[in-house]
Amino acid sequence: MDLSTPALLFPAISLLLLAYTNRFMGLANVIRGLHGQINDSNKELIARQIINLRLRIKLIIWMQILGVLSISFCVVTMFLLFVESAQLGQAMFLISMLLMLLSLAVSLYELKISGNALTIELEDLDR
Repeated sequence: MDLSTPALLFPAISLLLLAYTNRFMGLANVIRGLHGQINDSNKELIARQIINLRLRIKLIIWMQILGVLSISFCVVTMFLLFVESAQLGQAMFLISMLLMLLSLAVSLYELKISGNALTIELEDLDR
């Protein structure tokens, strides 16, 4: 493995972190919007949404943490390959890819929960 192999992950990880940040900002806007919509007739619906939103916030934070760790291990990989420590560099690259895979798995779970949140919104429209 040469120095350019882990460098291939940089654009992917950067775009992934940007997407995660956009999801977080979108969630923040939903929370701010809910604050203005609360009234006596929809408190139960909003309470269900709040539970959902709290879990999604935690998941997005974990997605970002895992993504940052992935890019950090990728940088360590490049350093180790630069100083010609190939075996250790390969081990760090493996850890970097596993962290990215975990980040994507958490993202997939968060997408499922996001779909449930939309179902809650649709329940309100059905009333």
